[in-house]
Amino acid sequence: MREKIIQGPHPDDDDHESEPSRSTKPTDAVEEKLRPQRLSEVIGQRSVAERLSIALAAARKRNEPLPHILFDGPPGLGKTTFATVLHNELGVELNITSGPALDKKMDVMPYLTNAVEGSILFIDEIHRMPKTVEEFIYPVMEDFRVDVVLGEGMSARTINLPLKKFTIIGATTRSGMLSAPLRDRFHMHEHLEFYDVPDLARIVTINAEKLKTTITEDAAWELARRSRGTPRLANARLRWVRDFATARADGQITLPIAQAALAMQEIDAEGMDKQDRRYLETLIRVFGGGPTGVEALAATMNLAVDTLDEEVEPYLLRRHYIVRTPRGRKATAAGYAHLGMVPPAPILETEITLLDQRRLFD
Repeated sequence: MREKIIQGPHPDDDDHESEPSRSTKPTDAVEEKLRPQRLSEVIGQRSVAERLSIALAAARKRNEPLPHILFDGPPGLGKTTFATVLHNELGVELNITSGPALDKKMDVMPYLTNAVEGSILFIDEIHRMPKTVEEFIYPVMEDFRVDVVLGEGMSARTINLPLKKFTIIGATTRSGMLSAPLRDRFHMHEHLEFYDVPDLARIVTINAEKLKTTITEDAAWELARRSRGTPRLANARLRWVRDFATARADGQITLPIAQAALAMQEIDAEGMDKQDRRYLETLIRVFGGGPTGVEALAATMNLAVDTLDEEVEPYLLRRHYIVRTPRGRKATAAGYAHLGMVPPAPILETEITLLDQRRLFD
């Protein structure tokens, strides 16, 4: 079967080659070039890759489509990459869309009726798909049929339209927002974890070669340490350091060049940027280390609450620089240490007895 990628409306920046009549022309060929093309090229997520290899082998032997697969995890860990890798491994058609783009049932119909045997439909941010569309694809995932209602009122009738057998791959950053009926219809549910430094260093080295850039081993490790366990962020750091090395040096990425480039971006040794450090400084210096509410922090920093909740706090929580308590956010000893500050001494709870209290009629 001829290999083809068809991309529908998508809010993210993951671009893929497609037919002009069905999708837009790719705008970031470099990003596409950095993606692994085969399962054997995937670095990290070893347990996930192994289970997918078993599903691939079984599908080939039985000459059947892959089972429906759900990928969940934080942004930038490779959910879209795994979908394109599976598409390349099978050599089948890949259709790409997103949950917000499927606003009504008729928006998803072209993807279903035009699907060929064994093809893949990738739905990014599937948790943002409307409830009506979600319920509409239940029979598609189970029985490969679409129930179409013709007419209205007493004259309405339902037609069962059979479909070719294909695979739906969903990706979500918030699997808890998926309804249980939809989540249970995925035969495989894979959670992607953050990458460790050795895997990220290997990714940086391989992608530097793809970008025709020379990078030393210690520079690759430096970029990996400052990438928060996220390949997408590692690739972004690599592209910036490559530009810096081209503009300010001979084009070779060495450790001093990498450190100077990241210092210009105000990214410290722990991968924290200026906004992360500003959050910690505000929490400690303005609110005494907390606990305080996120609304007060957002108002003080003149930022939206969603920005703090979804962009800033996840990494600080993962590194244990802050904790969320019932009373609000609170800085930890590690957070104080990162800013070179000494946490206040803990307040000891003194035992209070009735003898220590003044009597009512004294």
